[in-house]
Amino acid sequence: MKYLFNFYKRYGYFILLMFLISGLLDLRIGVMAIICMVAPILVSFFKGRYWCGNLCPRGNFYDNIVSKFSNTKKVPNILKSKLFRVMVIIIMMIIFGAGIKANWGNLYGIGMVFYRMIVLTTIIGVGLSFFYNQRTWCHFCPMGTMASYVARLRKSKRVLRVSPSCVSCKICEKKCPLGLVPYDYKGDILSHPDCIQCGKCVNVCPKNAIGYDV
Repeated sequence: MKYLFNFYKRYGYFILLMFLISGLLDLRIGVMAIICMVAPILVSFFKGRYWCGNLCPRGNFYDNIVSKFSNTKKVPNILKSKLFRVMVIIIMMIIFGAGIKANWGNLYGIGMVFYRMIVLTTIIGVGLSFFYNQRTWCHFCPMGTMASYVARLRKSKRVLRVSPSCVSCKICEKKCPLGLVPYDYKGDILSHPDCIQCGKCVNVCPKNAIGYDV
């Protein structure tokens, strides 16, 4: 199981690529994007934004492909602000809802709405990576934002933990694509609702002080 998980973490972006290519051949395939709209919220009830950092095909694409040429700057606070994130949700839901309403009863049309949304937001994410980092989009992704709100309400304990053995070397902070500060949670769970549990802080910790079983 661990081998399969690691394999997916490395090559999961092929799902996104296949979706983009097959969607050009048959727009009805675009409807499958609903999986990536619902799954982040469902998973957040149990493990916070775990989907975003481990199972999201687009997140996988950003980590394995876009990261090779993206910038490494911190994302501006305005793009992480509650107001901006809520505005993105409202605008995208209005556009999405209008598209579904206009094409109701037409599977090709509805598929086009889903497909166009995935293509557009992926392009935005790639474009922003040149200015900040590969996970810039994840700071205000509508589904990620809603998942973080669920995580905040549910306060899931099935998330990463920071051991008391942490020496606050700050290496984890530099590697976190969401700009979080893991060592601030020393001796406790990493309860920040925007932690996508990508494992980058786990991999670089010199004291092995971050993980699920520390």
